[in-house]
Amino acid sequence: MLWSLLKIVLFVAAVAALTLGAGYVMESQGGIQITVGGMEFTLGPLQSVIALIVLVLVLWLVFKLVALLIALLKFINGDDTALSRYFDRNRERKGYEALSQGMLALASGEGKLAMAKAQKAERYLHKPEVTALLTAQAAEMSGDTRKAEEVYKMLITREDTRFVGIRGMMKQKLAKGDTDTALKLAERAFALKPKHEEVQDTLLRLQAQKHDWQGARRTLNAKLKHGALPRDVYKRRDAVLALSEAKDIISDDKPIEAREAAIAASKGSPDLIPAASMAARSYVAQGKPKLAVRVLKKAWSVEPHPDLAAAFAEIEPDETPAERMKRFRLLTTSRPEHRETRLLKAELALAAEDFPEARRALGDLITTEPDVRVLTIMAAIERGEGANEAVVRGWLAKALTAPRGPQWVCDNCNHIHSEWTPVCENCEAFDTLSWKRPPQSESGVVAGSEMLPLIVGALEDKVSEPPEEPVAEILTPEPPTAAGEAAAEATEVPDPSATDVEIEKAK
Repeated sequence: MLWSLLKIVLFVAAVAALTLGAGYVMESQGGIQITVGGMEFTLGPLQSVIALIVLVLVLWLVFKLVALLIALLKFINGDDTALSRYFDRNRERKGYEALSQGMLALASGEGKLAMAKAQKAERYLHKPEVTALLTAQAAEMSGDTRKAEEVYKMLITREDTRFVGIRGMMKQKLAKGDTDTALKLAERAFALKPKHEEVQDTLLRLQAQKHDWQGARRTLNAKLKHGALPRDVYKRRDAVLALSEAKDIISDDKPIEAREAAIAASKGSPDLIPAASMAARSYVAQGKPKLAVRVLKKAWSVEPHPDLAAAFAEIEPDETPAERMKRFRLLTTSRPEHRETRLLKAELALAAEDFPEARRALGDLITTEPDVRVLTIMAAIERGEGANEAVVRGWLAKALTAPRGPQWVCDNCNHIHSEWTPVCENCEAFDTLSWKRPPQSESGVVAGSEMLPLIVGALEDKVSEPPEEPVAEILTPEPPTAAGEAAAEATEVPDPSATDVEIEKAK
């Protein structure tokens, strides 16, 4: 409203100034005297002003006629578009002005204004390869997905805008959750522009979601070929894809191919823990335990992990606890100060009923990293050393509310996974899982798959029923994960609670 009032005031002031100027001119004396061919013309003040205005208009008209004459001469000399350019020059100026205004409106978040300016620019320019894209983006900003889809379909029909149309449609389908159509569009866009990084990443992610591991590896090779991926990252992700392919092959009852794929994945990326575990089990199935030990030692030296210890235990499932402690020195001598190494040594000592050694192995983890696993081991140590029930219950009470410790966490969305997967279950990002503590640890729950079933072998004394004591009930863990079940089956431990009975007997 203030701006409207200001414009009215300015208009009135301009009219007043012109009226005042005209009054001065009419009242003034003198004028202009013009002599042409012996004839003399005398113009008064008002006539002089009018003559000046007429002269300006005549000069403008002369310049226009000269420009038209030049365009006509160019047309006669063979320039077929000279005349059309002359007449379209003003139209193009208006069109590009509307286009620039539309782009500014789009950048400002004014979708409807941007659509209006795009339509105006199209009327003047007749260049859909420019104005249609602005219209589609403005329609998306305004929430008019139907209009945006129509524009993208129109762009697909043109050779010079096909990639832009396919890419826009791909994003539309992804937003709607239609991943099947989005995958086909991503493949077409990749065929048109294989160097486009966004299309490469989208295609790789969709192929991984659909378990098209061979297609994903081809896309990954293209990223490496076109310089969109460092070689070390390529090796890691190629190993992830090879491992994922191996897991699918195992589910299809093709063990030979799975073994080869798992071994290749382990060689490609030694720090990929699931690949090392699967490769080791493949070597064990082939009767090559030394190669399995070599793979697990290399992976343990890079990143100690409970799954590696479980696979190492499966190499000799029937050994005694003392023999197991001796054999596991191949792992525990590497990275001896690492948290996982110390926990492994404590669990091995518990299995051998060497409780003082188990306490020494834990060291200061009770105060520096008191998670569920550490506190549960400490409760078992106290029971094995003959502590009273109050002490054992105290450690178990702490374990019930302690953090879970390291888990498979997505680096992109911090979603926690029970086991490793190539694609995040929450945000569907590819190769983003890391073994680490969650940013916000959950309340601890005793996890049996993280305890002794991973490392103890076949025990001589089998207890059919656990004692009906409160401590035994608290020590009874959750159902093991898939990895824990496989390790427990390989080591022939009937139930995790049997370990508590063994400790009770030692007491």
